[in-house]
Amino acid sequence: MDTRHALTFGLLAAIAAAAPAQAQTYPSQNVSFVSAYQAGSSSDSIVRFISEKLRPLMGRTVIVENKPGANASIATEYVVRQKPDGHTILIHAGSALAANMHLLKDPPVDVGKSLQAVATINRQAFMLGVSANQPWKSVADLTAAMKPKGAKASYAAYASTSTIMGQLYNKAAGLQAVEVGYRLGADSMNDLASGALDFGMYDPAFALAQEKAGRMRILAVAAPERMSSAPHVPTFVENGIPDIVLMGWFAAFVPAGTPKPIVNQLNAWISQAVDQPDTREFLNRVGSDPWITPSAEQAQAYLLKDIEEYGARIREAGIKPQ
Repeated sequence: MDTRHALTFGLLAAIAAAAPAQAQTYPSQNVSFVSAYQAGSSSDSIVRFISEKLRPLMGRTVIVENKPGANASIATEYVVRQKPDGHTILIHAGSALAANMHLLKDPPVDVGKSLQAVATINRQAFMLGVSANQPWKSVADLTAAMKPKGAKASYAAYASTSTIMGQLYNKAAGLQAVEVGYRLGADSMNDLASGALDFGMYDPAFALAQEKAGRMRILAVAAPERMSSAPHVPTFVENGIPDIVLMGWFAAFVPAGTPKPIVNQLNAWISQAVDQPDTREFLNRVGSDPWITPSAEQAQAYLLKDIEEYGARIREAGIKPQ
């Protein structure tokens, strides 16, 4: 072999060895999991549970960084600006990221281009809840009580899904209920209990916890069929409102451009963590069903699909970008 061929062969061999080595040496430092929620919130608990499950698989220290605010834009921008090497991971609702592309006039990040979904974690649906002190036992009861109130009716919202659900319910039921924004679902409970607030659109973990404590009555869930995690809660479809089907889902995301071997490794680790009995039990306890996508490509395809579908639902609800 002459010198030129020897150099070419050596270069090709080095390239071939680099790809698997990239995944084998990952992670090479501590890993940060970014939460767009307040510490202690129900959604933040999902981030912390999954990150702790990944710690022994990664063999590194894992850190949860809370960066709440601006409808998750602060956390999203922070992750997008990080080096695409798999050491900074956003765990967030992909459905909320998709909705923000249409709820914001000028989204700071094009999530379909700037983020890579590596693995899904669960599927969940927000719930319509009223105070346990109120007499309403069904969506029909609530609708009948809200119609005479007109614009004096009100509902709690604290996430993009809350806003969309509230407006879809207004439109479907012919109501004029006014949205009252809160930082967290918990911030609305005093108003709900006092009657200053009529109802709210709550994440399932919070709603089920409040129901268990005897403070809330859940009237409907925005899923196409009853959730296995909350089989006693009827759907909006069962309540005669077929237009309110909004499935949310959590996933792990990394900056676009993260090497494929690392993305694939994360997909395998997260899927392994989600498939464990204690993870399934935890996810059911917070009102969601485990959801595993076999590949990062499928997770990303679902994100892109949701961006389109949430755009249609937001236009249908008549919500103007802010």
